[in-house]
Amino acid sequence: MIQTETTPNPDSLKFLSENVISAAGTEEFHKSKESETTNPFIKELLNFKGVELILLSKNFLSVKKTKDVSWGELKPMVISHLNDYFEKNNQPILTDNNIDKKTNIKDETVNKILEVLDTKIRPAVARDGGDIKFKSFEDGVVKVELQGSCSGCPSSLMTLKQGVQNLLKHYVKEVNSVEAI
Repeated sequence: MIQTETTPNPDSLKFLSENVISAAGTEEFHKSKESETTNPFIKELLNFKGVELILLSKNFLSVKKTKDVSWGELKPMVISHLNDYFEKNNQPILTDNNIDKKTNIKDETVNKILEVLDTKIRPAVARDGGDIKFKSFEDGVVKVELQGSCSGCPSSLMTLKQGVQNLLKHYVKEVNSVEAI
């Protein structure tokens, strides 16, 4: 059974499932990069009128829509698409072999940053249907990418500065600021 939850972003909705949606971690897919997507489920979902972005996580999927489509018309289509997939398949939509492995980063400060992101920040952001990806750390500045519901959300800058930046500065003394890319 698929449940939905609103997010702070009115153009984004979170679809929860008791099935594992992604066994490969959190991944984001953009309509503008649909041609690079090989997963049939994701390709079909990106082709729904009004779907702009999809974020897949372990037990939820977030959909960000364009302003010209209502949730009244899009929500049942997404639920039906998810239900149809799990009726026909016994495996997650994304498996480990669907995604390239990320390189291992060995820097001690970066490892501390990643630990804080994974344990303190990512769970809170996921509750709102989004994700935060570490991009770089240089000269005291952490660069991250906000994904899913957080992408383009009106409150994301406040979340970034008041939440993410404050937590990272508290736990990792080398961090001076956080910027979204």
